[in-house]
Amino acid sequence: MSAKVVNVYRIVKTAAEKFKLPTPKIVISNSMMPNAATTGPSPSRGVVLLTTGLLVQLEYDEILSVVGNELGHLQGRDSLILFGLNSAKFLLRIFVFLPLFLFSPFLYLTIAMGVIYFIAKFFKAQADLQSAIKIEQPKVLAEALQKIGFRKLQYERIPTYKIQSWIRWDPHPPTYLRIDRLEKMKTPVEVKHPLTQSAKDVFNGFKSAF
Repeated sequence: MSAKVVNVYRIVKTAAEKFKLPTPKIVISNSMMPNAATTGPSPSRGVVLLTTGLLVQLEYDEILSVVGNELGHLQGRDSLILFGLNSAKFLLRIFVFLPLFLFSPFLYLTIAMGVIYFIAKFFKAQADLQSAIKIEQPKVLAEALQKIGFRKLQYERIPTYKIQSWIRWDPHPPTYLRIDRLEKMKTPVEVKHPLTQSAKDVFNGFKSAF
């Protein structure tokens, strides 16, 4: 038997201070699947969720970097932006693309959702970059992603699955791209336009998969 004590509040508070944000509410999910998530319309009304699996498998600095990633989403109001994209999809379906939807609902939904999930990858890549800038430990975040997504990495080594990891309905860029990108960063990380740079990196990664 072994025990591990993790001061979750201290970690989240430290990350929030680096982002100059108020400390968000913290939710712990009793799940051995290592995962983290955030939601909220604004940084002052944010919630960060961490699973017990994440707290058990990662070390202090790794948890801090993962929390930094989630705060990057909160700072950018990514949940609100993605909600806006989904609302725009609904309005376009009614007022612009109704003939296409009536002709082939499956084709329309496949294209529309594919575009939304691909754009969502920009924000996830930006959150990685924001964590690297604010927490100043890009290689530590890369190590955390290796632990969290080691099974995905095994599949992504298969050429056919590598392409599928880009076109499936998943807001996350492939894990191998996120890790490679972080490992190449030099500290301190200095980027003028994180979202623009992240979009370029995602597009370049997508093209290199073919």
